[in-house]
Amino acid sequence: MFDWYRRCAYDGTRKKLFHRKGRAALRALAKELRLPPNSFDIRSCLGGVAVSGEIIVHGESVYIQILQPATGADSGVLIRNCSGRRDYEGGRNHFAPLALLDEPAALAGYVRAVMSGDLSRISAMFGPLAFRWRACGRG
Repeated sequence: MFDWYRRCAYDGTRKKLFHRKGRAALRALAKELRLPPNSFDIRSCLGGVAVSGEIIVHGESVYIQILQPATGADSGVLIRNCSGRRDYEGGRNHFAPLALLDEPAALAGYVRAVMSGDLSRISAMFGPLAFRWRACGRG
């Protein structure tokens, strides 16, 4: 498993690895979500030396971005609905821990909950996931 939490700011080699692993994780997530080929883009923005940059999967109805928050919060996966691949604002932001990138099926379940718009379903799913990651010392 990849250490998503090891800081990559100010470490160009580590940042390149973070982006390579991030793109692979988002490809696995897209497969788990059964997004048809050519219905989404995966892009990477390295950003400046002081940040991790971000890796994004942008589909017709979902926008997911991963990064290492500068605050150190365990909210490195941003998920929101969108209206096409040119919609960069989308719906309400929802966050998940970076550790979910190692479990594409669990992350896909959370993404589906976000896309459903059912806030009670989102809370019901994320609560136990967040507790499990804290119990494992990841958060």
